[in-house]
Amino acid sequence: MKKYIIASVVVTVAVCLLGAATPALAQSGDPGSGGPTPTNPNPTQVPIDGGASLLLASGVAFGLKKLRDRRKAR
Repeated sequence: MKKYIIASVVVTVAVCLLGAATPALAQSGDPGSGGPTPTNPNPTQVPIDGGASLLLASGVAFGLKKLRDRRKAR
């Protein structure tokens, strides 16, 4: 039981760290400028659909596998 608690804490911390790093990668403009470049005052937004949907699908598949394994153990 302790292994599952430790694993869940590690996964939660990893997801939080990745979630905090993602906005830092999506900034536009020169480093330290704090805004868009002069040549492109209205930058387009960064698409995150592909990675987020794959992450969601893998989480659902993992959850279903865990449920199936738990039912077989009974």
